[in-house]
Amino acid sequence: MTDLTNLTIVMHWHDWLALFGQYMLLSLLSISGAITTVPDMHRYLVDQHHWLTATQLNSSVAIAQAAPGPNVLFVALMGWNVGLNAGGGIGGGPQAWLLGLLGLTITMAGIMLPSTTLTYIATRWARRNRTRREVRAFKQGMAPVVVGLLIATGWILSNTNHVSVTPAWHVWAVTGVAGLIVWRTRIHLLWMLGAGAALGALGFV
Repeated sequence: MTDLTNLTIVMHWHDWLALFGQYMLLSLLSISGAITTVPDMHRYLVDQHHWLTATQLNSSVAIAQAAPGPNVLFVALMGWNVGLNAGGGIGGGPQAWLLGLLGLTITMAGIMLPSTTLTYIATRWARRNRTRREVRAFKQGMAPVVVGLLIATGWILSNTNHVSVTPAWHVWAVTGVAGLIVWRTRIHLLWMLGAGAALGALGFV
């Protein structure tokens, strides 16, 4: 597994601008919330540019989901980690902390500005035209898209967190059981996160 403290990257002004543009694009694709864009964030940040490790990305999502506050906080943690990596890691001193704040600001502004503007305009229009057939059809058609995006997010998070010395079936078994519990019970998600952390600490996944 990659050591989170040793990842050092070099970012220029055009890299920060590209990061902002990417999150603006993802903002417009974040149907039913930013969490559905995690697969593309993984592709862009981990696979394409290597600005984050898969572990950092997964940890950003997990910590934000466990913490109180908006679901979108994981985006801030990703930006923060990109900035820290650009500054030499958590021990990089004031420069790393400032770059962390820069990354946080860029990713949050990018993910929030387009979607909130579009949502404000679209909801006002949809409310005025809520009885029209095409509006009702659009809402019904979005449901399977959201489900598909959430499944893709779960696939990325479970697959990239796999450690080679652990049998892959462990990861898929935990994923399947967790999905079944969420679907069929009202158990709070914090209990699920706690159970996942315990299984990770025991080396099961």
